[in-house]
Amino acid sequence: MFIDELQAYCMAKKGVTEEFPFDEVTLVFKVMGKMFCLAGLDRWERGEPSINLKCDPTKAIELREQYDGTVIGGFHSNKKHWNTIFTDRDMPVSELKKWIDHSYDLVAAKLTRKDRDLLKTL
Repeated sequence: MFIDELQAYCMAKKGVTEEFPFDEVTLVFKVMGKMFCLAGLDRWERGEPSINLKCDPTKAIELREQYDGTVIGGFHSNKKHWNTIFTDRDMPVSELKKWIDHSYDLVAAKLTRKDRDLLKTL
């Protein structure tokens, strides 16, 4: 998956915005203001494309075991709840999209009732 594909996939979801809240190289996708996907553009430029995704803690461990070396505990993130996935390794794009969806759904489920209701109308 290339960065433009990631951007298009994330931005097609309801209520998603993209911004650079930390610095000029960390692209963050948010649903209703809450982060669900981060991409360090400097790493992509160095040929190490990866994204950080929120993940159910039990599934996070399973995913790391299944894709050893492709999925690791979240870089600069809470490793219990976040995974770093190297997008150029052995995970198929369809599987990567599944985990982007999982991250989005986890974050959306934790939104306030008001924001969840608003998200439904978008």
